[in-house]
Amino acid sequence: MTGLPVELACRLAHCPPERLWLIENLWADQAVGIVGGEPKSCKSFLALDMVVAVASGTPCLRRFPVAHAGRVLLYAAEDALHVVRARLDGIARAAAVRLADLDIHVITAPSLRLDLADDQRRLAETVAALQPRLLVLDPLVRLHRIDENAAAEVAPLLAYLRDLQRRFHLAVVLVHHARKGAGRIRAGQALRGSSELHAWGDSNLYLRRADEQLQLSVEHRAAPSYGGLALALRGTADLLALEILDSTPTPPSPSPREPSPADKVERLLADAGTPVRLNALRLSCHMRATTLGAALAELCGAGRVRKTPAGYELTVR
Repeated sequence: MTGLPVELACRLAHCPPERLWLIENLWADQAVGIVGGEPKSCKSFLALDMVVAVASGTPCLRRFPVAHAGRVLLYAAEDALHVVRARLDGIARAAAVRLADLDIHVITAPSLRLDLADDQRRLAETVAALQPRLLVLDPLVRLHRIDENAAAEVAPLLAYLRDLQRRFHLAVVLVHHARKGAGRIRAGQALRGSSELHAWGDSNLYLRRADEQLQLSVEHRAAPSYGGLALALRGTADLLALEILDSTPTPPSPSPREPSPADKVERLLADAGTPVRLNALRLSCHMRATTLGAALAELCGAGRVRKTPAGYELTVR
């Protein structure tokens, strides 16, 4: 066969609930996406809070638990290195950890152009050497010289970052500006440039300023989205960190997991109370023979189901 490879849907890899998140309810595991907002809306502070959280394993914004802590690679194109250090120090202090104990690597190159093949190669080699769990690039406007409004120019740059994510199994956070005066437009549509940017993200975070208060909206491709989280920048002049205000709502709980074929078979056998033959199981569960066979093999191998002359039954009732 010389066509494209295919697989039955029921045989595709299943992602268990514990692998869904890098930062619970905030950023999916190995997700690419954007932290967006108008100028001066604390986008960089939010991205750096994610950096400290993932590197330390402490909750992001002191609210969102980190599911998979690990090394972080950061490129802050707009800020001097001493400013980056000071901001990370403040956030680490708010998280009750020491910056010196955190596995955060900062790219110190004076420039990085993601539209140039040589710089793409150098970044890929750095990622390959360090194997970070999270890569943060801040901001997009300093990382290229393409026309952000031209989908044909934006798409290859985003495809490169998606390829990094897939090759090295990491999450990618891209900090990006929203258009000025776009406060009444839906958050994702307010991003500056091509709509490719909004469509690209698996997880996207949007910050907006209402008077003196910041509002955070969270958008996911494969989980519930929500908004209305009120934030404020708190601390002393050199030790600042974002903080969720107490009145902010709690994010929604994840949707319950769809029962697996093995779950369905086990539940049917429990309801039957007596052994059930193979054909009767297949008709009752509405499964293909191969799917049912795999489910029974899993259950029998785990010792939860046994085969008897009268049919299949639970080992313990």
